[in-house]
Amino acid sequence: MINKYRIMTATQSEPAKMKIAIIGSREYENKNKIRDMIYKLKQAFGDKLEIVSGGAQNGADKYAKKFAIEFGIVYKEFNPAHTVRNLYSVMPEGYYSKPYHTSQFFHRNELIAKYCDKMVAFIDSNVASKGSYHAVSMAQKHNKPVIIVNEKF
Repeated sequence: MINKYRIMTATQSEPAKMKIAIIGSREYENKNKIRDMIYKLKQAFGDKLEIVSGGAQNGADKYAKKFAIEFGIVYKEFNPAHTVRNLYSVMPEGYYSKPYHTSQFFHRNELIAKYCDKMVAFIDSNVASKGSYHAVSMAQKHNKPVIIVNEKF
């Protein structure tokens, strides 16, 4: 009976999914680093891995989506409220198709930070990336571990 209890406790403490946010500047174009990171995460967490991103059409978000899908990893997207809901969107239909406002990006960053277990930020040090640094600060606010991959040219 004691052994069963210990096994159940150990199993219950393991997360059903490891939700890793892959975020970064729209100018970040080192797709090899992003691909390699996602590959390593898949090796480490296997089928428990879920990649979360912000849905930007360029940069780190674009490659997070591309490689997560190519590697057969569950992919979730917190695209901003002014965009349309898509197959990967986390938020309900009523959240989307709102008039554009820059505050939607900051709200999205906080949603990602609350949802993820850990965050990896790909940032081009030659570009001021207020959004990426805001996402990192939100993850820190919510006590989520953050890794920053800083691209220097």
